[in-house]
This record gives sequence, structure tokens and C-alpha cells, in this order.
Amino acid sequence: MDFEALHSANFKLLDDTVSDWTSMLTKLQSLKKDAHDGLQGKALKADWAGDNAVIGREFVGKTAGEFGDALTQATSIRDIMLDTRDELKTQQRLLKDAIERGRGKNLTVTANGGGFTVRENPDKKAPNGQSDVNGLRDELQGILNTATEIDSSAATSLKALVDLTDHGFSDAVYKDRDSAANAVKEAEKLAAIAKKKPEDLTPADFDALNAGLGKYSGDPIFAEHFASTVGPKGTLDLWAGLNEMPKNRDVFPDRHEKYAELQKNLSLTLATATQTDTPEMSRWKYDMVNLADQPLSKNSTTFGAQVMSNLMRWGNFDDQFLKDYGTKLIDTEKKMSDNGRHVPIGWQRMGMDPYLNRTGTDSGSDPMTGFLKALSNSPDAATDFFNADFVTKDEDHDFEEDADGNGKNEKRELSNFDYLFEERHWPQEQDDKGKDSIEGRNNLAQALEAAATGHPAGELPTANTPPHNADQAKLVTDIFQSVSEKPERLTKNGFMSDSMGQIAAEYMPDIHRGLHPAKTDVSTLFPVAGTPAALSEQDITRFLYTVGQNPEGYAAVNVGQHSYTSSLMEHHFAHPTSHLPDENFSVNENLKKSIEDIARVSGEIEGTIGAGRAYANEVEGGAKDEEFNSAIESASTWVSSGVGIGIGLATAPAAGPGGAVAGGLAGTAADEILGALTEGLMKDSTEEVIYRNGKEINDTKESTYKLIEAAAEKAGENAKNPSPHIVSAAATAAESGFTNAQSMVTDYCNGQGIPKQLEKEK
Repeated sequence: MDFEALHSANFKLLDDTVSDWTSMLTKLQSLKKDAHDGLQGKALKADWAGDNAVIGREFVGKTAGEFGDALTQATSIRDIMLDTRDELKTQQRLLKDAIERGRGKNLTVTANGGGFTVRENPDKKAPNGQSDVNGLRDELQGILNTATEIDSSAATSLKALVDLTDHGFSDAVYKDRDSAANAVKEAEKLAAIAKKKPEDLTPADFDALNAGLGKYSGDPIFAEHFASTVGPKGTLDLWAGLNEMPKNRDVFPDRHEKYAELQKNLSLTLATATQTDTPEMSRWKYDMVNLADQPLSKNSTTFGAQVMSNLMRWGNFDDQFLKDYGTKLIDTEKKMSDNGRHVPIGWQRMGMDPYLNRTGTDSGSDPMTGFLKALSNSPDAATDFFNADFVTKDEDHDFEEDADGNGKNEKRELSNFDYLFEERHWPQEQDDKGKDSIEGRNNLAQALEAAATGHPAGELPTANTPPHNADQAKLVTDIFQSVSEKPERLTKNGFMSDSMGQIAAEYMPDIHRGLHPAKTDVSTLFPVAGTPAALSEQDITRFLYTVGQNPEGYAAVNVGQHSYTSSLMEHHFAHPTSHLPDENFSVNENLKKSIEDIARVSGEIEGTIGAGRAYANEVEGGAKDEEFNSAIESASTWVSSGVGIGIGLATAPAAGPGGAVAGGLAGTAADEILGALTEGLMKDSTEEVIYRNGKEINDTKESTYKLIEAAAEKAGENAKNPSPHIVSAAATAAESGFTNAQSMVTDYCNGQGIPKQLEKEK
């Protein structure tokens, strides 16, 4: 900034601009409120079903979110401009004050083109002569330099903020010019460190990089500038180089215990960067995908995907980037495994290969492990990935099936789910304790959880989570059928059952529909807002029985079932004619039939998972029962969240079970029932806390009908429509359903271990 521009600056235009942006914030705040309370609120309550529910609510939710992002971005722009204006005014004041002080020392300042000149008055000299001239000159130049930096960094910050998205608005928050400008400066400083040759890095460099990434990983401007400056190849070389001992002998001995922290911070930074839409990051993502199947160098046996996948285990990566990356990864795996015929040879760790993952769970040589972890945080990308083709019937592969039952095998088409869950030859992996690693398959289960539920694994649905769509429903159908076909796919990998249990919990309406004998009226008895999964009685029984053998899986289904049943009963008590408006019977008789049907199916579910629990206890000699009890108690964290398990996604409009979620569970029948279940507040006739003794299949029967009876009672009371007669009928129906489950387990699970079978084999 030149002298005259600052000295004579009129800030009225900037004042008006700041004022206009401030007025804009008030309008946007109002629009945001209208969008959230009006548009989105009405969409959540709308009586939509099928595609309208999925597409409509998702579109409205994103639109409402855009108003929030617009307000956030406008606030950041206003705050940066306000801060810039105030700082420039300060520099102008300092400039004029310095000139005035110079006059007191007989010094004159004149503009000279873009610069200025300081002279002594010809008729009266400065007290200290040239020293005073030089002092004033340097002071004025320092002020101009500061003003130039303010002006330049403001322009850079505003451009960087606006460029973060190529459409829509950014949700990045910057309170002043300094915060945005510092993000750019820090990114440049740390990028310079990251671009060093690995052998030239020092422990101090490592510390600076780790601390900086940890501090700024969630800052979009920083993340974008850092990633695009380092570049995709530089990113891979950085992490690979740090982990190749011959390349770096200074950092590893002193900082190896901090490697996992740097890995996480780098992953979080890259995830944030991929969410930006600058031309530089678009190119970064494109180039990174193309580097996935390339060795790092001519003599390297490490592929780009092996490095990048280990930098994807944390954070929310851009969906399209994950889709493109996943396609490239699958294409590469097909080449390395000869279309799934054997272990992908390039992913098997050899003795001298670097440890690219520093969490201790696995070596990081199999890139599928880290990629699946990334998918567990990105539901939409996960759903798309698992439903995509691995091989078609026309490709050269060995997967066959007798699809039409004519006794002749034909080539089978495999989705990525089919391949990874059923057919993949997983590379041998060990954790840092020398035990076989479970990380790959565990991440697979978490990614499936995200893909099926529509929210990140380990989290719970909210009122804003979209209803299940057709792709999610198809995947869940495939999961149930696969476990039903070969239960050992789960029993041999019991650690996957917690995610499988969570999936079942959030598909309770679909499960209830599949177990209900009448199929013509299920839409009103068990409402589903989105697309229901087509689940058969056999597949449901075999799936739930298998999941029930694992404590975490059992607890998830147990809590999910009671949560859903309690809310559903409360809905029907409040709207007694919503399911059976049969004029030949009284309203209470119709309601009784609805509640009985719900209770019977609920009893079947509890009986099925109870059988699984009983068999697991037989195998373990009863020692496992304490694990089941602990899992039920730990489920209290889900209950305390205020969100119903299994009723947040595939439910009716707000008038139905979904309404309980929208308003929270406090005070609902589900709230009371889940508290009784997880906190051990209810006991059976023998004074045993319900569901705390699962060693025998019959030990859980009384717990089941007692809790379902309580659910019916609380539901009627909360709906201001109590009926002891219906409550009693619900208990009887639940007991009947539980008994039915024992027959179904015997019929459908023949060949698997079932309760009492061990005694018969003695």
C-alpha cells in the first residue's frame, strides 16, 4: 500500500460495506430460522413414504443446511472485513500521528509517487538532524508495511474463504483477519517442513508438524493450503519416508511413540482438505487416485494406496473422492488377486516392508483396512461402494452358483460386499502383540454399519438422519442372506457382531414386518418411512440367532427391540384406529389385536436372540453370561443419549414412532422401559434382574414378557388410553412369540449349534 493511499484513505465505502454485511446477517439469521423451524420441521413431520421420504427429506435437510452455511460464511466475511477496516484505520491514525510528531521536530513529509520523502525544514533544522529524519522515515515505512500486510492478507483470506466451495457456501468460521491469515501462514510454514527430504527431517521438524496439524486440522483454509502445497506425491513421500528406517535415522528413535498421533493429525487434515472445492484440491484428489496403483518410486515395493489408506483412518473425507479412490483400489486388487482367486499379493507384508500404520492394530500393508475405516465415517460413500460390482458374470473368475436350481453351476456376479464379506482371501496380518489382527474385518463391519444405517459407525441416528433408501435396504437384505447362508461368516469373527447388532436394531420395523405372518397390513402396523428391506423369516431367524451369540450384538438387538416396541405401542395407543379401523369390532378390540401382533413378534425376536445367548453360554460353560450382562449395562450410554435405538430412521411420520425421536425420548414409554432394562430396575418373579440370567433359554422368557407387558402398560398410560385388558393380552402374546421362536430356531438353525444340543451329544 502506498503512502498517499493510506494517508488520504476515505473509509466510508468500507464502512458501508461492513454495514451492509451486518444487515445481511440479520436477514440470513431469519432465513436460517425459517428454514430450520419451518421448511425442515415440516419435512420431518410430513406424511411421506418411499422415495418421497428419502429424497424429499434429504433435499430439504441439505437446503436448510445451506442457509446455515450461508450465515456462517457471511459472518466470517463480515468479521474479516470489519477487522481489516479497523486495523487500517488504526494504521492511518498512526501514520498521521507520526507525521504530526515530525512537524514538531521540524520535519516535513511529502508524497512522492507511490512513496514518500522526509526532509528537514530549510529554515529550521531537526534537533538530532539526520537521525530524526531516518527515525521518522523508518517509522512511516513500518506503518506502511503493516498496512500492506493487512490489506494483502485480507484479500488472500477472503479469496481463500470464498474459494473453499465451487457451489453453495462454506461452513468455515473465522472471527477476524488474523485467524484466516494465520491459517495460510501456518500452512505454508508446515508445508515447507513436509516437503523436506525424509532424511533431512529433524525431531524439531516432527514436533512442529505434529503440533501444527493437531491445532489446525479442522481449519478448511489451512488444510486446503497445506495439502495442495505439499501435493499428493509429497504427502505419500512424507509418511512413507518417516516410516522407512534407512531414510530417517534421526526422527524415528526419538519420536516413534508420537507417530500414531501424527498419523491421526495428518489424516484429519487431509479429510478436511478434501471437503474443499478449490481447483488445486480437485487436482489433488484426481492425482491421488491415480497414484493409488503406482509404486512410490522405481525401486519401491510400496504402492500409493498402501500409504494413503493409512492416512484415511480418521476424519470425514469427501464422498466423491472416496468413491473414485475405492473404484481404483478395487481395480488394483482385482489385478493383484487375479479377480479374487488368491490373496492380493501386493498387499501381503514382507519382512522389510515399512509399518505404515502406527496404531498397533495392523501393519498397514493392506490398504483395504484403512479405506474401510474411512468408509465407516462416510455413510453415502460406503453404501455406494458395497453395492458396486466387483466382478460381473462376463469376467474371467472362479465364482459360481446354481442360481436356478438345475444342478449346474454358472458364473456368479459379485458386489464389493459379496467379495469382501464372503470371498476375499485376506492378507495375513498381526498386531503389535504378535496376535492375528482383526482390524481389517472389524473395519469392514463398521463400514457396513455406516452404509446400512446412513450415519457414521458408532454413532446413533438423529431426527435429521434420512430414512433408509433402496440401496441401503438392498445391502441389508444381502447382509441378512449372507449370514443366514453361512453363519460362520459371523461366528468365526464375533467381533463384527456389535455392528451387525446395531444394523438389526435400526432395521427393527423391517425385521418385524418379515416375522409377521400377515403381509397385507404391515405398512400400518409397522410403518416404514423409507424403503423397507425385504427380509424373510428364515434369514431373520438365522441372522438374529447368530448375532445373539455375541454379547455386544445381543445387547444391541435387545435394546433396539424394546426401544422400537415401546415407541410403536405408544403410537398405536395414541392412534388406536391407525392400523385396524374395522367397523365390525370396537376400537379397543382393534387396538388389542394390533398390540398383540406387535408383542408376539417382539417375543419372537427376544426368543431368537435369547436362544443364541443360551447356546453361547453352553459352549462357554456359563462363563460368558457376565459378558452379556455387562453389554446390557453398557447399552445405557445409548439410552442416555435420548435417541431411540431402531426407531429413528425407518419409522412413521412424526405422529408415529419417529415423533418420539424428534422430540427426544424423555418421558416416553421407551425412556422408562430402556431405563428399567439397562439399569437393572426390574426383576422377575424370582427376584432376578431381568435379562441377567441367560444360561438357559427359558431363563429369558419371563424377562421378555414382563418387559413387553410393562411397555404396553406405560404406552397406554402415556397415550392417556390405559387398558389393563390389552396389557394382559400383550404379555400372553409375547410369551407365545417367545415359544414360537424356539420352534423357528430348531427348524431354521438345524446344523448350527442350538440350545440343549450339546447335552444331547454327550
